[in-house]
Amino acid sequence: MAKPDGKPSRRLALTGLGLAALGGGVLLARKADRGAGGHDAYFTGLSRALTEAKLVQPTLIVDRARLRQNIAAVRDTLAGKDLPVRVVVKSLPSIDLIDEVAAGLGTNRFMVFNAEMLGEMRRRRPDGDLLFGKPMPAAVAAAYYDEFGVAHGPAEPQWLIDTPERLAEYAAIARAKATAMRVNFELDVGLHRGGFTSPEALAAAVEASKAEPLLQVSGLMGYDPHVPKTPDPKAAFAKAQGVYAKAIEVLKAHLPGDPRRLTLNTAGSPTYALHAQGTVANEVSIGSAFVKPVDFDLKTLSRHVPAAFIATPVIKALPHMQIPSIEGLSGVMRFFDPNTDQAFFIWGGHWLAQPVSPPGLQTNGLYGLSSNQELLTGSSKVKLKVDDYVFFRPNQSEALFLQFGDLAVFEGGKINGRWPTFPVSA
Repeated sequence: MAKPDGKPSRRLALTGLGLAALGGGVLLARKADRGAGGHDAYFTGLSRALTEAKLVQPTLIVDRARLRQNIAAVRDTLAGKDLPVRVVVKSLPSIDLIDEVAAGLGTNRFMVFNAEMLGEMRRRRPDGDLLFGKPMPAAVAAAYYDEFGVAHGPAEPQWLIDTPERLAEYAAIARAKATAMRVNFELDVGLHRGGFTSPEALAAAVEASKAEPLLQVSGLMGYDPHVPKTPDPKAAFAKAQGVYAKAIEVLKAHLPGDPRRLTLNTAGSPTYALHAQGTVANEVSIGSAFVKPVDFDLKTLSRHVPAAFIATPVIKALPHMQIPSIEGLSGVMRFFDPNTDQAFFIWGGHWLAQPVSPPGLQTNGLYGLSSNQELLTGSSKVKLKVDDYVFFRPNQSEALFLQFGDLAVFEGGKINGRWPTFPVSA
């Protein structure tokens, strides 16, 4: 209400300010329109290649040129460092993919994580040096010798040991099978996921191994992917290196010869570049960096590029998204989030992956996820119709590469090959 002098009252002024703030808050609550048309030139080329190859079902694609670019990035980063690469099989579960990486780096060292992949690699690469990346139940080791026979050379697996109890179980298998076994000790270098935590505990395990004539200590493994994600990566890396250095001193004190003749494994995709600047270990493990899923968008992998994508066709394209039983709220949803305007149902879905093309697509938490016909929404700016492809980028490789059958190899603008994957395994 105005005062007699014609000036607005304090209450009216405050009310006006409140309404203005509310209006501004509503506008601020609105999400930006992320739609940007259709596919860019790269994904348009991928779409064309898939159409020509008649691949109209969900397909996992490996871009061979980008894969080779990532191999070259590893090779260049490690040039002159005397740090051989151990290829992580679970992250690249296709023998052709593994061969491409191993050949590009000149390595026959591999890291395996389950019985199925151990068997596959032993049959396909009998001369490969296989190190387990996680401890296996003793029954897995017993079954391996039942299938492949007793140890017959230096290419036998390096079994990972994390506790005195597991060491004792493996020693019992060695005696029962009358076979030599190589044992590698897992170190807790800061990840706190198990492994030996002190020089004293490691020394006791080494001495226990020496007391078993059939056990051979083959080295150490210290995985440190936590380092880039800590508040102070430099300090975390230095601390991990210190733990590892003390473990090497244990080997030096309790075993004959130079410990560096053994497998002193470390790193992983997130940290291999840090070890290239100086490390106490003598080899690094790398897997996911060669295809660079979303979870590996890290500063330490800035030289790497995404090399794997999921493609799937649009089954249904609807002009507007509607949520069952609350259809009347669809307009309100579109107001606050223009990226919920159009509705696209795709073949498959609910993958550990993020939609990347065309830009602006998103899942809908109210509608829910589906492994059969996933709903993706986009603004009116998204150009997508039935039978067009939607492209996702995997969050990680190991959880997805076994879900789509043979990998489609994209090279020179075409799908020019299919790489079979390993049998499905956890």
